[in-house]
Amino acid sequence: MEEIRLAYLRPEQIRGRLVQTPVAFVPIGPLEWHGPHCPFGTDALNAQNVATEVCRSLGGVLWPTLFWGTERERRPEQLESLGFPRDAYVVGMDFPANSVPSCYCPEEVLAVLVREVVREAGRIGARLVVLINGHGAENQIATLRRLALEITRTTGPRVHVRIAAPRERIDEGSGGHADAGETSVMMHLTDSVDLSTLPPLPERLAFTDFAVVSGGGFDGKVPDHALGDADDPRRNASAERGRRGSQCVIEEIAAEVRGLLADMGITPPGGTGRRPSDKPGRGSTA
Repeated sequence: MEEIRLAYLRPEQIRGRLVQTPVAFVPIGPLEWHGPHCPFGTDALNAQNVATEVCRSLGGVLWPTLFWGTERERRPEQLESLGFPRDAYVVGMDFPANSVPSCYCPEEVLAVLVREVVREAGRIGARLVVLINGHGAENQIATLRRLALEITRTTGPRVHVRIAAPRERIDEGSGGHADAGETSVMMHLTDSVDLSTLPPLPERLAFTDFAVVSGGGFDGKVPDHALGDADDPRRNASAERGRRGSQCVIEEIAAEVRGLLADMGITPPGGTGRRPSDKPGRGSTA
């Protein structure tokens, strides 16, 4: 299989790939608690898989995965939605019952790091940098979107930000955390999932006990603050479900990037695809 990873390419291979398709794909996500049953690098590993497959499809180079991410203290209404007191202090998914804290950095640190990665990608010949973000934190998304807009409109290269989730789920609102969907993706990509670390059925999983949360749990739609059957990884997670979900995201992002390249007058292998969506949401185009 042809090498696409920047760190493994020789200089002339880098030049050749970027002359043909001047895109750098940058996967990013923190080392973060994803329940006791999923790997610590879940967000970044998901982003890495998506970025790898889109890069294989379109060309360009794959930047080394950035295991970095940021979070903020949760708002009172969201704390209440999760089952905490409104005056609790909880940062991101670092719930008090967790055995290991996540590795979050301040958003200004993330911004400096990503800005430098984009600058270096431009220096080696990338005209488009695609940030594949595996982390759904509001402040991480806002930071990346702000950078994308600023860099695209000022110094360049063009920057596109997309969360590594299906567009349909992005448009619905908050995604789940370590729920059946995210667990399925890790079952597809790794051998690191261990559902036996969760309590046996039929015990329900309270959000505050395991920091395993459905999308509705973040949005105030689950009055009893516990995982429902449909979102429970013990009931509905599988590697096949993860494979299907990952393939959907890969195809969506490949089409978006083809459209961006077409706007730039660049034709990657396989044609121009469609134009990227301009709909607002957790994926964004700058």
